[in-house]
Amino acid sequence: MEMYVTYLVPLAGLLALFYAFLRTRWISRQDPGTPEMQQIAAAIAEGARAFLRREYSVLSIFVIVVAVLLAIFNAQQPGSSWLIALSFVVGAVCSATAGFIGMTVATRANVRTTNAARTGLGPALNVAFSGGLVMGLSVVGLGLLGLSLLFLLYSEGLAWDYLKVINVISGFSLGASSIALFARVGGGIYTKAADVGADLAGKVYEGIPEDDPRNPATIADNVGDNVGDVAGMGADLFESYVGSIIGTIVLGAAFVPVFQQMDGVHPLAGVLLPMILAGVGIIVSIIGAFFVKVKEGGNPQKALNQGEFGAAFVMAVLAYFIIQWMLPDAWTAESPLIPFTNYTATGVYWAVLIGLAAGVLIGLITEYYTSTHTKPTLVIARQSVTGAATNIIAGLSVGMLSTGLPAVVLALGIIGAYSAAGLYGIAIAALGMLSVTGIQLAVDAYGPISDNAGGIAEMAHLPPEVRERTDKLDAVGNTTAAIGKGFAIGSAALTALALFAAYMQQAHVPTIDVSQPNILAGVLLGAVLPFVFSALAMSAVGRAASDMIKEVGRQFREIPGLREGKARAEYARCVDISTKAAIREMILPGLLAVAAPVVVGLIDKNMLGGLLAGVTVSGVLLAIFQANAGGAWDNAKKRIEAGMEIDGVQYGKGSDAHKAAVVGDTVGDPLKDTSGPSLNILIKLIAVVSLVIAPLLA
Repeated sequence: MEMYVTYLVPLAGLLALFYAFLRTRWISRQDPGTPEMQQIAAAIAEGARAFLRREYSVLSIFVIVVAVLLAIFNAQQPGSSWLIALSFVVGAVCSATAGFIGMTVATRANVRTTNAARTGLGPALNVAFSGGLVMGLSVVGLGLLGLSLLFLLYSEGLAWDYLKVINVISGFSLGASSIALFARVGGGIYTKAADVGADLAGKVYEGIPEDDPRNPATIADNVGDNVGDVAGMGADLFESYVGSIIGTIVLGAAFVPVFQQMDGVHPLAGVLLPMILAGVGIIVSIIGAFFVKVKEGGNPQKALNQGEFGAAFVMAVLAYFIIQWMLPDAWTAESPLIPFTNYTATGVYWAVLIGLAAGVLIGLITEYYTSTHTKPTLVIARQSVTGAATNIIAGLSVGMLSTGLPAVVLALGIIGAYSAAGLYGIAIAALGMLSVTGIQLAVDAYGPISDNAGGIAEMAHLPPEVRERTDKLDAVGNTTAAIGKGFAIGSAALTALALFAAYMQQAHVPTIDVSQPNILAGVLLGAVLPFVFSALAMSAVGRAASDMIKEVGRQFREIPGLREGKARAEYARCVDISTKAAIREMILPGLLAVAAPVVVGLIDKNMLGGLLAGVTVSGVLLAIFQANAGGAWDNAKKRIEAGMEIDGVQYGKGSDAHKAAVVGDTVGDPLKDTSGPSLNILIKLIAVVSLVIAPLLA
């Protein structure tokens, strides 16, 4: 089985990249619209490329330094190699490349979505979703291709022992996590500095509509959608995707001694299974993309759900046959580090189903708390009538309450997956949740493309029906973005737990006893990290937004005719403010995430286990709270903007209730798009760093 199955895995990654290439060519052949539309789109694309160039130039220094340190510290370690540095660099390059491809195609798709919306809703959805699909397939394609090729190089090219292969290949996940953290934090600071500045300076202080070309921050805002919500989210799920595979591989290695003694079972079946499932997930995601279609006047949300849930259903069916084919009916694995003993192929399959179900449920719960058509956003909208203070109180309440059901789903999922297949089951459940990442990320990345399309329509002064169509896509995009964030948080929780279990195995930590003072201290230190990290990210957004607002005000005062629309704003100045702030402010949070596990691990490996437990629990709940509160504030504002009657009075754009809702939305912006999503990466990066240094601590 090994010879042909192992080589089929990278072919699945190549298939994803080939189909992404075909979609990219199709998008490029679509009409980009009028010269004015193309000029606006070119400014957005140039701003996004300029930011990524500056960000990647800084990150390249970080990657080189860390790679050298990894090579030095692992060169003489038994069971390791300096080639862990190669794995680290390949992971970083694959993650950065996926983000660059996705962002480049998104900035091509936005103006073509706008132009397609001039003819109908269906063509516009097709272009926007195709742009998102390129991002999704680039992530899973590069992730699986890079990981599987390294596995083949080490296991067959160098003929290493499987334990050494697994130890060295974990560097790939570290590279992906490092880029993801900086991309998410940097992109989040960029996009929210521009968004908050544009909203407050435009809607509140100057009284002009959203995406009005007179607002100097509009181009920076549209650039931010791409660098934060496309490249940043792509790096986030790239990390989760790779981390879940590697976590499962590490735990699957415990079955090798057992499978070696069984006829008809490949010794590395438990190691190869996660890569095979990921490869099949790529094929399923491509199939699901064909179900995403909508007619004029139809519901884009229903079309996206058809593709996403259809792919999950097909994956659930195929996973059964793959697991039954690769694993024995039943086996016993005795290890002091993996207390679960009686495994079955059916139990492993149930764990996959549990992961898929948990992902869907968390998405549905997130949709309830953040959708424009549900009670929580209505409550926030009604509270806006009495001012910004009551709006903020209501939003905080909704965000806190929204942590309850996802926590229950995750708790039941963890218990169910463990009951089915032990720690391996928890890891395979995380992989089950992420197996259709290709189409899940496509649905998520479609949102910022639609948002950009609406901004281009407004700035190019296109007919109202064009903006109505893009707004319909954007409204669905807000919900899919909120669902995507919930999905990312849920997958981060299970992935971090899988990596946590892998760390315990690699570092020879049999149990985490919180009654021990050193471990309890580690739990407390881990629990406080997400709060400190969030504070750093939010304060960075606040400082950059303040600079943005001052610049917008200066231009309105000093550029004659700008307010009347007779002069052109200096968009590049605002783009530069966001870029400099993002590059400058992302360094400290990134260093905190990398340094904390190393320092604590060198003190006590058991204390590091406590830190991992604390950061996972605290980080997951705080991330859910921030993402859902921000999403609910955003859609409560949109609900008022669409026009709504409260206690017999009609409220809409420009009303006092709308101004209060804008303030609430502005408070929620850094929560849902900067600090909240970044916490997903924080908890996974700390777990990955711990896993990489585990052999040194053991």
